[in-house]
Amino acid sequence: MKILQVNKLYYPHIGGIETVVQNIAEGLNDRTDMEVLVCQPKGKAISEVVNDVFVSRSGSMGTLFSMPISLSFISDFKKKAKKSDIVHIHMPFPLADLACIMSEYKGKVVVSWHSDVVKQKKLMLFYKPIMKRFLRRADKIIVATKGHIDGSEYLKPYRSKCEVIPYGLDIEDYEDIEDFRPILSDLLVSKQNKKVLFTGRLVYYKGVEVLINAFEKVIGCELFIVGRGSLETELQSRVEELGLSDKVHFMGNLSFEELKYAFADCDIFVLPSVANSEAFGIVQMEAMVYGKPVINTSLPTGVPHVSLDGQTGITVPPNDVLALAGAIQKLADDDDLRGKFGQNAYIRTREKFSMQKMLDDIYKLYEGLLGKNKRS
Repeated sequence: MKILQVNKLYYPHIGGIETVVQNIAEGLNDRTDMEVLVCQPKGKAISEVVNDVFVSRSGSMGTLFSMPISLSFISDFKKKAKKSDIVHIHMPFPLADLACIMSEYKGKVVVSWHSDVVKQKKLMLFYKPIMKRFLRRADKIIVATKGHIDGSEYLKPYRSKCEVIPYGLDIEDYEDIEDFRPILSDLLVSKQNKKVLFTGRLVYYKGVEVLINAFEKVIGCELFIVGRGSLETELQSRVEELGLSDKVHFMGNLSFEELKYAFADCDIFVLPSVANSEAFGIVQMEAMVYGKPVINTSLPTGVPHVSLDGQTGITVPPNDVLALAGAIQKLADDDDLRGKFGQNAYIRTREKFSMQKMLDDIYKLYEGLLGKNKRS
């Protein structure tokens, strides 16, 4: 079967959606005739083979509202879609919606819905009619959790088209740790303290300021913040203002191998997100694969469907400093509870979030669509 996967960008650009696209492309390349169509962040069009996957990058003048500005993408889409049995589009990507509608493509359309458009309210005034028409056109909509449907005002009318296929981890990649170093323990001011880890971009919706404010009330723990972003300087100033410099460590960006060390070395992982831009939180799975309990927030998205409250960790309301501090303290003080939640997290990751299961489920969805097409 000929599959055209469509997204804004592709490796070596790194992002959550880009990683999913790459995992599907490389994971199903031996079972399908797979091609990927994306845009350049800026620059002329190129075509290349990346890890045995054929990738076309349409020329772009740059980005506006986080979307590439590319007129050639629309014609590139039409040309490539014509040869495809299935076009698999990753949303949000308004230009792809428009290209699909304008191309009058007659084949099967699969959508991976990663998140609502949350921040660009003005853009939605123009984009919403296009998006609705495109979702009506789609044959199947893949979501990572049921929370993606329940928490989206846009998906509910198309619930019957939705299929839940959770994101997957290549668990063997995480189990393979060479020359392990306890990179968090090495930085501890007090070796008796529990190690609390956050990793992610330091941007508004991640809720790191809430986490820092909560840490003022936590005893016997040190916080390790991995990542960089626009709020980094502001967050560092807040740590100094609260007098937490001996309890909070900013580690910057880490390599994948170093991230594995950090996940394996922490006692508790926290994802304190405060806005619906956090649609899933793959980092939760990365901690859970090492048997770590997770504290997350009750956003109306997929976040609380990854680590489950009372089973693999604790879920608290977003933006609630006292509740977050209480959850951290509860886990820090109770070795048995941390062990129980961590063991449940370890099992859940392997049963629900394996890469092979995700790939098999997507392949079955492709087969089902083409099977119906042949019968009709």
